[in-house]
Amino acid sequence: MTDYQFEVGDRVRIDIPDETDPDYNRLHGRHGEIIAILEDDVGAVTGDDRDAVLYRVQLNDGTKTDVRWRDLRPP
Repeated sequence: MTDYQFEVGDRVRIDIPDETDPDYNRLHGRHGEIIAILEDDVGAVTGDDRDAVLYRVQLNDGTKTDVRWRDLRPP
């Protein structure tokens, strides 16, 4: 079983430190709320179970995006 760093209802800030990341301009510094926790098999590929978790975030403007743990921080 995967441990979740965040829970549904948690407020978060997206923090993408790599300015060359394609999502940097669109998401870096935005705030929202975790609305769902999804799992996939990426953790088996990377060897890090935390990578198997996708957090669905509803941003303050109402748009939704899926983000991995490494790009989320408390607000």
